[in-house]
Amino acid sequence: MATKKSKTSTKSTKAKSTKGGTAEKSVKKSEIEAPKTNTVEETKNANAKKSCFCGFFAKKYEEKESILTIFKSHKFYGALLGEVIGTMLIALLLFALSLMGIANVAMYTFAVIAVLVAVYAFSGACLNPIVTVGMMATRRMSVIRGIMYIIAEILGAWLGWLIFNGFHLAGGETAYDVPTMSAVAEGGFWMVAMVELLGAAIIGFFFSRAIEYKRSTFTFAAVIAGGMALAVLIGYVVSAAFLGINSNFIFNPAVALMMQIFPTAGENFGEIFGGVCQALSIYALIPMIGGVIGFYLSDFAKKLSED
Repeated sequence: MATKKSKTSTKSTKAKSTKGGTAEKSVKKSEIEAPKTNTVEETKNANAKKSCFCGFFAKKYEEKESILTIFKSHKFYGALLGEVIGTMLIALLLFALSLMGIANVAMYTFAVIAVLVAVYAFSGACLNPIVTVGMMATRRMSVIRGIMYIIAEILGAWLGWLIFNGFHLAGGETAYDVPTMSAVAEGGFWMVAMVELLGAAIIGFFFSRAIEYKRSTFTFAAVIAGGMALAVLIGYVVSAAFLGINSNFIFNPAVALMMQIFPTAGENFGEIFGGVCQALSIYALIPMIGGVIGFYLSDFAKKLSED
């Protein structure tokens, strides 16, 4: 009996020793593997710190938004309606400003704040193809939404033009002339283009910064309105004082299309077509490039300033 007990005791001690051995092995493995995982994490963190522009071109809108899903949402149609109404009001303001002059920029600024606050909840209050293209270029907005916003903005500017022109016709001879963009003088292409580029870049930069304050609608609207007022003031000063041109700027391609920028007469088709291309370049293409530059400058500065 004693021998049997001793055998069983030796077996149990062996089992315990083997269990203890495996436990020791697992502990040693975990001790060896733990530093490896930490090293990998540290390497990832170090790489992330080195590349401060990681995710610079990443999507900043909903992944699910596509041409197959966007038209199924009733919120999208509300956003388009908000863009139409808001751009119509902005167009009326720009037409009035072009008639009344720079003395009313302060009134114009307060009116822009009111419009932005009123329509911000619907669509984010882009209200300008300059801003919409900048949002698309920095991947804050999908391409299909951006294209539809631009169409809505052109429609809103057209409605504003119809309303303004209707009051002009009702006023008869006593009414002011309907505001139009005067033809760019020969050799003045780059002067007007640079003014449009500078003003559009300012608007794009301010809009990009205003998005950071989107939780406060009034702050968002005030930053954008201040940027627009600054662009108008700089445009007036640069064009009149330094370039000697007749303030041929509008900083809104949708509104510019309504202000008769296209030539209606010429010696031949080539001259008319050249005038159309020149007008589109000055008042549509170059301002949208300026808006993209403004957005990217804002994002670039933000990335550099982040820890």
